[in-house]
Amino acid sequence: MATRISIGVLFGILVISAWVLGSGIQAGAETLKGRSVMTETKDEHISVNDEPGHVLGVQITEGLATFENGEIAKIKNHNIYDIIPGKVAQAIIYTIWTFEDGSTVVTRTQRLMVSDPDGKLSAKNTTELIKGSGRFLGIKGTGSATGKTFQRSEGEAMRSVNDFTWTYTLPTK
Repeated sequence: MATRISIGVLFGILVISAWVLGSGIQAGAETLKGRSVMTETKDEHISVNDEPGHVLGVQITEGLATFENGEIAKIKNHNIYDIIPGKVAQAIIYTIWTFEDGSTVVTRTQRLMVSDPDGKLSAKNTTELIKGSGRFLGIKGTGSATGKTFQRSEGEAMRSVNDFTWTYTLPTK
């Protein structure tokens, strides 16, 4: 009988602990939405020479983001890419977001674009908020985005607009 009561008490403690810890994590999660406008400032690539158009490259884009809470941030993307036209493209992108107060957020995005049999590309991005400074020290989270790239003419810089959402937590103070 005492064993059943002990198991019941232990189970009750576990349920209450899970509820308290789970609700604390959920309550700390925040969501922030915004829009970024970017322009390519550097693009260097080399041909792989195994298929027509296959290139490896490094690209830097810079711009501004406006957030739904009224804040703005400078953005700088550092992008390493591998592109086979009409088949596949992949990239790793580190972005540094610098806010007016000097606080920063660093995101890491992995992008994979694959062509379907009709030649239409579909993209899958996985974005993580990996670190921050100032008021974002200890930030962790994920991001999602949709966007458009302006069709450029020969010799023009690439320009893009993206709507994004961050879901993140900060350490308690």
